Amino acid sequence: MPSTDDSPRSGSTSFDSTSEGDGERIHRFSLAERIVHRVTAVLMIVCILTAVVLYNGSLSIAIGHRHLVELIHVYCGFALPVPMLLGVVSVAYRADLHRLGRFSTADRRWLRSRTRRDGTIRVGKFNAGQKLNGALTSSSILVLLATGIIMYFVTLAPLPWRTGATFVHDWFSIAVGLLVIGHITFAMKDPEAREGMRTGWVSRHWARREHAAWLGETTDADEDGRPAHGSSRR
Repeated sequence: MPSTDDSPRSGSTSFDSTSEGDGERIHRFSLAERIVHRVTAVLMIVCILTAVVLYNGSLSIAIGHRHLVELIHVYCGFALPVPMLLGVVSVAYRADLHRLGRFSTADRRWLRSRTRRDGTIRVGKFNAGQKLNGALTSSSILVLLATGIIMYFVTLAPLPWRTGATFVHDWFSIAVGLLVIGHITFAMKDPEAREGMRTGWVSRHWARREHAAWLGETTDADEDGRPAHGSSRR
């Protein structure tokens, strides 16, 4: 097995260089995690598209069926947290939630660095940008759900509360839309990251360059003979 020492190297050695074994595939995401991601993505995109129709008068008139569009928006919004809640039955999903919720010294260095993507900072399974995206997305979903409930069930709160909830809901919807656009933009720049979410597997070379600390963890687990999510064994 080739060495998995990914610490910063001196001289001309590059993290982009391939070595023997770099073509191996490493398991990155379980089936449960990929299903949660896909279902959540579909629900989120439907919510965004229906919101655009509801808030744009020209589109609303052109498409028609406003009540149906509103119902689709509401029920998809109510369903948004469900995949994530069901995902907790998966050990791998819970382990990755734990990873996403922890910021390390390397994460803080990664955020401050202007050359954060050159591989010199050993990154775990998720980089700091992915952790921030996860935190912002999950918290925004909770805010949108809470304000959506107040707006939809009009008997739950007085009019001033519903007015405030509408204001918060609208602005958070815009923020989430921009967050999703940014997420998709970054994903389109990294085909192998998309393949990892689509198939569950990535190449060792990509893992060495983008998530060296995680590669070290999974390799150490394999060498010790312990079952680990992220194992290179099929």
